[in-house]
Amino acid sequence: MKHTIVFFLVTYLGLVSAHAQLSEVQSKKIDSLLIGWTEANHPGGSIGIMKNGSVIYTKAFGLASLEYQIPNTVETIFNVGSVSKQFTAMGIVLLQERGLLSIDDDIHKYLPDMPDFGHTITIRHMLHHTSGMRSFHSILRFAGWRDDDSRTNEDLYRFMLKQKDLNFIPGDEFLYCNTGYILMAKIIENITKEKFPQWMATNIFAPLGMKNTYVEDRYDRIVPNNATSYYNTEEGFFRAVEYWGYFGSGNVHSTTADLLIWLQNFSTPFTGWKSSFETLKTTDNLNEGSKNNYAFGVFMDEVKGYSRIQHGGAIGGFRAYASTYPDEQLSIAVLTNFSSSGPENIESEIANILLKTNPNSKSKILISEIPKTEKTYRLEELVGKYEIQSGVILSVSIKGDSLHVLQEWNKSEYNVYKTIGNTYEIPNVSSIQLVFSDLENKVSQLLTVYQNGNKTEAKRYIEENLSGINLIDYKGRFYSPELESTIDIILEGDSLIGHHVRHGDFLVKLQGVNALEMSGFGSIKIVRNAEKIITGIKISDERAKNVWFEKQK
Repeated sequence: MKHTIVFFLVTYLGLVSAHAQLSEVQSKKIDSLLIGWTEANHPGGSIGIMKNGSVIYTKAFGLASLEYQIPNTVETIFNVGSVSKQFTAMGIVLLQERGLLSIDDDIHKYLPDMPDFGHTITIRHMLHHTSGMRSFHSILRFAGWRDDDSRTNEDLYRFMLKQKDLNFIPGDEFLYCNTGYILMAKIIENITKEKFPQWMATNIFAPLGMKNTYVEDRYDRIVPNNATSYYNTEEGFFRAVEYWGYFGSGNVHSTTADLLIWLQNFSTPFTGWKSSFETLKTTDNLNEGSKNNYAFGVFMDEVKGYSRIQHGGAIGGFRAYASTYPDEQLSIAVLTNFSSSGPENIESEIANILLKTNPNSKSKILISEIPKTEKTYRLEELVGKYEIQSGVILSVSIKGDSLHVLQEWNKSEYNVYKTIGNTYEIPNVSSIQLVFSDLENKVSQLLTVYQNGNKTEAKRYIEENLSGINLIDYKGRFYSPELESTIDIILEGDSLIGHHVRHGDFLVKLQGVNALEMSGFGSIKIVRNAEKIITGIKISDERAKNVWFEKQK
């Protein structure tokens, strides 16, 4: 009973603040978005909204701890996941303003033992996710690390020193990469000669009055008032085992109140911070001139005709989303402690409640960018497989009255609905649009994905005729010197089976003469010599490409 009293007290205080500038209708609409979080034995989160420098809504819902039945409050601390990246970016900006580095410096100036990839990688590349470096989690998975293995910055650096190749030439593409932000934390430490958590506290969090925000560099530290995170499964909630000991790319802990303080600086900055927050909004085009709207640790986009600065985060069962509409001086912070909470959708719904459509709104996709077609396609003409990159497949089918999209590499799926012409969107996710084009033989040949201002083209994937292939040719042991890891491909009956000492057995599916798909690993490109004998394989997923495994004799 004591916990229940505390919960309703917090809710009442939130109502008093909320009604100061929100209408009763608006407040009730926002409350209704979180009604499921108030069920018995259910995790939840905290929501904070600021307008013109004043908090107009602050409430907490659900439990911070299912084990001990402790409720979330507006002072509960959550891991904000990748929302942390903007704080690391600010650390780099401050060092540049103090003359201690330039974002256009080659990273070897501060990380001299990093491999020479044959192309210059700058700090600017890492800030924009255009460095081409392979992502931390992908290379560890290929090396045999399981999702709940403890991992640290030192683990990443050890593996990066062995890497030989990049995903692409720096600046050619945008590809979200945690590696660059972890390396920037190391650069900050190398320059300042201080530990990253302490330096960030002294130079960023304390000066801005973020009293309940800190960088966590351990997974087992005890800090009062932290929420526990949970995975939501068909069997109920399970506690997410905390293994994340790395920082720079994530692992900042904060409250909605502190995040609102931070976000307000994008419109009305604290004295002495104006240039720093302006620099965070820096965007640069890719090498060939196309737009990249990932600035320094934040996405720059538009909602209902208003400019928005935003970022989401996910680690374990924690989910976070922080956004600000600087021209409207409106900021929204959503922090949760369960995996299916969908904070991005909640933020979108709140924005719909609070913002009227700007009459000067521009289309989310420039009309000139939309491929021209003579007609609107029927759903049946869009069905098929589209290749995002070599062997990485997006499957489009019909489910009910809508298109259904399956990302085969990570098994995530969702329905998409037509908005105009041959353009489709995921409900309540305005930052992603899918456009089908190039109709030939009564089917679409090209799927273009627009996400946060970035464009990815996927051509229709035509499956090869695989009859007559001798599966025994694919057997073998394959070793990666970059990862010090071995994968076996075994033939059992008429099926190929993969084996890793830490992952056990997994299915290997033949996609083409020179293409395989490994469940849980990604796609595989077969490499052959002049005699067409297999000499090795290159494994790719969405964030690490062409990791070499040589066939052992």
